[in-house]
Amino acid sequence: MYGTSACSLCDQAFDLLMSMPELQGLTLRVVDVAADAALTERYGARLPVLSLGGVELDWIFTTGQVRGLLPLAAERS
Repeated sequence: MYGTSACSLCDQAFDLLMSMPELQGLTLRVVDVAADAALTERYGARLPVLSLGGVELDWIFTTGQVRGLLPLAAERS
């Protein structure tokens, strides 16, 4: 997930992902875009952004959308 500190929307997205039992056992990597100018340029206005299986979901994404991407993530791992 791409985000940044002090981002309440990022916190909400993180909480949503942590509430999904089907994601247990997977590693969630949170990338702080503020540490990289290119990432800030790409994602800054869209945060948070979930990247899973080569697909990016801008907030507000739903548990259903995330569930729909799980097969893609499994194929690419």
